[in-house]
Amino acid sequence: MIRGTVLLLSLWLGYGSSLEAREVPDVIVGSKQFTESVILGEIATQVLRSRDIETQHKDQLGGTRFLWQALLTGEIDLYAEYTGTLMEEIFADRLQGRRDLATLRRVLAGEGVLMSEPLGFNNTYALGMPAARADRLGISTISGLREHPELKFGFSNEFMARADGWPGLRQAYRLPHRAVIGLDHDLAYRGLASGSLDVTDIYTTDADIQYYSLRVLQDDRGYFPDYRAVFLYRADLTGRQPAVLPALRQLEGQISEETMIAMNAEAKLDKLPESQVAAGFLRKRLGITADSRRVGLSTSLWRHTVEHLTLVGISLAAAILIAVPLGILCARRPRLGRLVLGGAGILQTIPSLALLVFMIPLLGIGTWPAIVALFLYSLLPIVRDTCTGLRDIPPSLLESADALGLPRFARLRLVELPLASRTILAGIKTAAVINVGMATLGALIGAGGYGQPILTGIRLDDKGLILQGAIPAALLALFIEGAFEFAERWLVPKGLRL
Repeated sequence: MIRGTVLLLSLWLGYGSSLEAREVPDVIVGSKQFTESVILGEIATQVLRSRDIETQHKDQLGGTRFLWQALLTGEIDLYAEYTGTLMEEIFADRLQGRRDLATLRRVLAGEGVLMSEPLGFNNTYALGMPAARADRLGISTISGLREHPELKFGFSNEFMARADGWPGLRQAYRLPHRAVIGLDHDLAYRGLASGSLDVTDIYTTDADIQYYSLRVLQDDRGYFPDYRAVFLYRADLTGRQPAVLPALRQLEGQISEETMIAMNAEAKLDKLPESQVAAGFLRKRLGITADSRRVGLSTSLWRHTVEHLTLVGISLAAAILIAVPLGILCARRPRLGRLVLGGAGILQTIPSLALLVFMIPLLGIGTWPAIVALFLYSLLPIVRDTCTGLRDIPPSLLESADALGLPRFARLRLVELPLASRTILAGIKTAAVINVGMATLGALIGAGGYGQPILTGIRLDDKGLILQGAIPAALLALFIEGAFEFAERWLVPKGLRL
């Protein structure tokens, strides 16, 4: 079992290393996990490619903190951000209420980051609710919500925690609502449509406002600042790739609010790929014929399969190499074993998104932080079942082994591990199935896999895309179940199987 695991780990590590060696782009563009950010990332990517700059777009990398940390650590070179987010969320404590771009540029420069001129549109936060319900209740402003504490509020998870989000908004308007839930931004729209929510946060350039017939409530106290779209890029990028800055300058002031809303609608409502939407804008507005690089279904499915197997294969193989010896230690040293199992149990309780965030400063974004997170989640079932399998061996069998004069290691290898093999395999199988499901979250930090089409499908309300990730993931889990059934016939002694 151990030798096979070592071989599997070596093959996957070799594959991962060769894959990374082949992909060395000049510039890496990032984008957040919402449609507009992905479109802006595609626009920047295609503009740079039109200047013969080899550019990679890592899309849907989560929220503001994911992208900001990735930019600081050099995992990405540029991404689209909003001035309001920078002033009220990232640098609120350092700007001390100042909202001028000159001060913001100085603070950014201190972090080794430069900022483009605004792209032309303002995508500020707002609160929205179904227009029919707003009309019935006579609500047209945010202040009007105070008279209706029965309304159900649901905000995006990022808005719930932002300095310029719900906590400050509730205080500024003295809103009495306390039972507020956090959820994915795109799912909130469906909550409004189904009637399970009454009010949510929206972006003023969202195509969903018209699609779901929402009323944008007037910010009558001027709480939300301007959120002018800009590109942030690393200061060292201009030295490494001097052609980047002139390329980005072509976009400054070129995207109006109407244009951005139309592009969001093309992606969200007309189901056009973001790369195609970006290419259409560049062709019409700037006369640039861009390379949109559309990927076919079979190619996409193959790439996601390889990425998913890489995440699961490396993390599971590493977990087996570490967890089986730890399980043996737990069985041999019960007191120490309780500490080991307790530590593994604590790791299992850490929320997956939090663990991924913790990994970014250490390992950046991409494949490796996801692999480490999956490895940590795999430890508990393997350690626990290895320990349980060894402890449950009847003492009479161990006494017989001692009577034969077997050394301690030989007894472990020839008697104890074979007798416990069925239980150990059950723990490994549990860890493998957990990994298949958990690996879908790796798409949040650019690790790819089946989570990529699932996240895109949720964002675009496209059930077909969701199924492109969900069905292969389910089939992979079933395949693993069958593979372990076969492995059990090979690894578990025949007498135990009978």
